[in-house]
Amino acid sequence: MAETTLDRDAAEAIAGGWHGDPFSVLGPHKLASGWEVRAFVPGADRLWVITGKAEAEAVPYPGIPGLFTYAMGRKANYGFRAEGHGNTWEFDDAYRFGPVLGEMDEYLLGEGTHRRLWQALGAHVMVHEGVQGVHFAVWAPNAERVSVVGDFNVWDGRRNPMRRRGATGVWEIFIPGLGEGTVYKYELKGPGGAVLPLKADPVGFGSEHPPANASVVRTIRGDWQDAGWMETRAAKHAIDAPISVYEVHLGSWRRAPGDRMLSYLELAEQLVDYVADMGFTHIECLPVSEFPFDGSWGYQPVGMFAPTIRHGTPEEFRAFVDAAHRRGLGVILDWVPGHFPTDPHGLGRFDGTALYEHEDPREGFHQDWNTLIYNYGRVEVKNYLVSNALYWLEEYHIDGLRVDAVASMLYRDYSRKHGEWIPNKDGGRENYEAIDVLRTTNITAYGEVPGIMTIAEESTAFPGVSRPANWGGLGFGFKWNMGWMNDTLSYMEKDPIYRKYHHGQMTFGLVYAWSENYILPISHDEVVHGKGSMLAKMPGTGWEKFANLRAYYGFMWAHPGKKLLFMGQEFAQGAEWNHNQSLDWHQLDLAEHRGVQRLVRDLNRLYRETPALHVNDCRTEGFDWIEAHDAEAGVFSWVRKGRDGDRPVVAVVNMTPLDRSYRLGLPQAGTWREILNTDAEVYGGGNRGNLGGVATEKTPWHGQTQSALVTLPPLSAVYLQQD
Repeated sequence: MAETTLDRDAAEAIAGGWHGDPFSVLGPHKLASGWEVRAFVPGADRLWVITGKAEAEAVPYPGIPGLFTYAMGRKANYGFRAEGHGNTWEFDDAYRFGPVLGEMDEYLLGEGTHRRLWQALGAHVMVHEGVQGVHFAVWAPNAERVSVVGDFNVWDGRRNPMRRRGATGVWEIFIPGLGEGTVYKYELKGPGGAVLPLKADPVGFGSEHPPANASVVRTIRGDWQDAGWMETRAAKHAIDAPISVYEVHLGSWRRAPGDRMLSYLELAEQLVDYVADMGFTHIECLPVSEFPFDGSWGYQPVGMFAPTIRHGTPEEFRAFVDAAHRRGLGVILDWVPGHFPTDPHGLGRFDGTALYEHEDPREGFHQDWNTLIYNYGRVEVKNYLVSNALYWLEEYHIDGLRVDAVASMLYRDYSRKHGEWIPNKDGGRENYEAIDVLRTTNITAYGEVPGIMTIAEESTAFPGVSRPANWGGLGFGFKWNMGWMNDTLSYMEKDPIYRKYHHGQMTFGLVYAWSENYILPISHDEVVHGKGSMLAKMPGTGWEKFANLRAYYGFMWAHPGKKLLFMGQEFAQGAEWNHNQSLDWHQLDLAEHRGVQRLVRDLNRLYRETPALHVNDCRTEGFDWIEAHDAEAGVFSWVRKGRDGDRPVVAVVNMTPLDRSYRLGLPQAGTWREILNTDAEVYGGGNRGNLGGVATEKTPWHGQTQSALVTLPPLSAVYLQQD
């Protein structure tokens, strides 16, 4: 048998696990006299090369255990049979297969414009060159060597080092014989040759159950049965549509026996049925991208492309979304492009350098959250985030993305003192690169996936958040109205005797109500960290607390803007939210809690069925004050209007514990029917109101030509509609 041409330095580099180009050494290689197969199989004492029905023993490389060579006259497909330590095993040679990624992939990856990055990177089960296996690809431009490791190769980084793809910084390998469920990580040698902590796949589709954190090969599959929803959802996301969102933490909405988290399939029945019954239009899930620490609620994600395994597989998550769509419900995901945690298996210093993050902590570290900030100015990082948004919308039919902590992205000095941040190129505080990522994400999402919506959680007065990108805006569909939420909750927490001094907190939101397309959010952030539950915020006796909360919800649902409640708020849970346990569903045994739940259900129904209450949520022509200044009485009144021909609705709210007979100006003559009263007995109230409706008189009042005496129960909201 001919002597090998394999260079000893190269052989030692392969055996030592530091060779940066393993495909130049291993696998089949053309020589002057024919072909030579080279294989490194640690633990093998003998190795046979199998071609068809024939097999021949390979020659051990002198002085390097596990390294073998075999000369063959012509190139042919082959496999191996190895023997060592009393065991025999057969396998295909990963180094006889050509690349999977093509020239177009290389071009787009290098340019940072591969919109469907997940189709190129990550781990994909496939048939390549006629053989079943898994293709792995990962971006690590500064690594000296990258290997796939797992149980299949005893976590030995010497066994499956990857092929570098030119200048893209991407490494890839096809490993035959692997399939669905394979557990893996990447072992990288950083600059200088140091072996880094094992890394999970940045574009992995699955993960182990925390606290284990390896990636898992998952195929995204599942038949969709939501064609009807997908064809019509665009109209359900328009600014003139009724949008009422139920925000949910999937792990603590309800627990199964034994305090087990519900699976996606259980949620597809229980949660979907409940939300549909309650009349909400959308379910918004706190982040489902895989995350290591339960206490982060998902806001410190590591697996941006992996639905958390806590509730099931990607296929089962698809089934949950499909079930919601078949019940006429949209699904919104919280999406976190603002930061990522420092866990060793995550993105931090991924290839031994500040790759996804900034090197300088003044740009790359969040002091508030002890997390890392993406380097938005790097084209590959921008590509990673934009394609991740597209991934959820396309692969899982997600209807909307609520983007977390947008303010922290927009400003370089966010939560930083003087000297702790680096100005932009013009000396200002705006983060131009992050703004570009957000704008590009919105342009891509709306352009590629018809009918979706994006929502910004943005707490500053940054202009044009929900203005189209081609008009100079960020391009979001909607923005959370954080100012309205803070002002109105501050008012509601005050004893009614002092509310007259803070009357403007309830009316100020109308000064800017149409500057953006707003959603009114009472989110999870308002019922954690000692803030107490919504019920606990309300002042007064037990009865008054419930009445205050009912009145506030009545105020909110008649106020311009789409609606959002966090789970538990719809039945006035007494305790603040605890992510480690189920909501207190047993409280629905009490009439007061059932009453609030019934009120929210009726508010949602009325909001959906009454055009005047939603058509002009985002337009000035849908609102007129009737009485905005009666601070002494604690009364607010306004009219909501829809399109021509839609009957207007007058809302009047009494935020004092006094029963009032109140003269109210009304915009049109006739009888006005009471269509909702938060003091109704079925809601837990005293059943005081205007049961037979009110008839107008030609007595000018509140700037109107007509008026009527209206009964305003204590701490209540009343809706009137012309009969």
